[in-house]
Amino acid sequence: MQKISLALVLSVISAAAFAADEKKRPWDVEVDLGAIATSGNTETTSVQVKLDAKQNLEKWENQYILSSLFKEDEVTKDDGTTSKEKTAEKYFGSAKFAYLIGVEKSYLFGFGSHTHDEFGAYRSYSTVALGYGDWLYSSPTLNWFVEAGPGYFEGEKVIESDDPAIPDTLTDESGAMLRAATALEWKITATAEFKQTISVESGSDNTRTQSETSLSSSITEAMKMKVGFAVANDTDVAPGKEKTDTTTFVNLVYNF
Repeated sequence: MQKISLALVLSVISAAAFAADEKKRPWDVEVDLGAIATSGNTETTSVQVKLDAKQNLEKWENQYILSSLFKEDEVTKDDGTTSKEKTAEKYFGSAKFAYLIGVEKSYLFGFGSHTHDEFGAYRSYSTVALGYGDWLYSSPTLNWFVEAGPGYFEGEKVIESDDPAIPDTLTDESGAMLRAATALEWKITATAEFKQTISVESGSDNTRTQSETSLSSSITEAMKMKVGFAVANDTDVAPGKEKTDTTTFVNLVYNF
């Protein structure tokens, strides 16, 4: 009987310790860093930095994202000479506040974002939205949520000038929009993880769709390598501007 009692006590202690380990940390922070520089026949320089911080509270799950992209390329001019010119400069920031309302991790959310892009179809683009979200599936290896709600956007559309001496014109746009987003996180193995995020912000003037697909593999406990592909699309752009921008990246990721 004593042996059984001792075994029971040890089992309870082990279960409690395991449950404590399973508790979420107050913060989960990832920092992505990617840089490429080439010289010789082709000269390019690009830098990509991203901070993704998730805050885990008893009734709140919040997320803060900051990212930047900078690129310089060797450009050949009409007279045959070459020079290095900036070809990409983009900054993005967002914050999402999700209040858990209980059953199966459903939540109410507030979301805000701002994008500044020196070479995009829109020089700046800001959105705010409120809505409802739910986890369609949640397990230690696979998590998938969807969310949607109404919102508002403001943007500065770039109208390119035909004369290089005349600066581009910015046209203001704003109005109501509907935002929908989904994210899938799949831990394939103990060291490999697949992520897919998609968001659609649809308004009367423009529909903006953003997607990022990535696969990461752990190098150490605090560092991993990530490869991915990002797509951003605007349905309403000025003549001469592309509707779709794509970015392929290979980054080192640090976990805190």
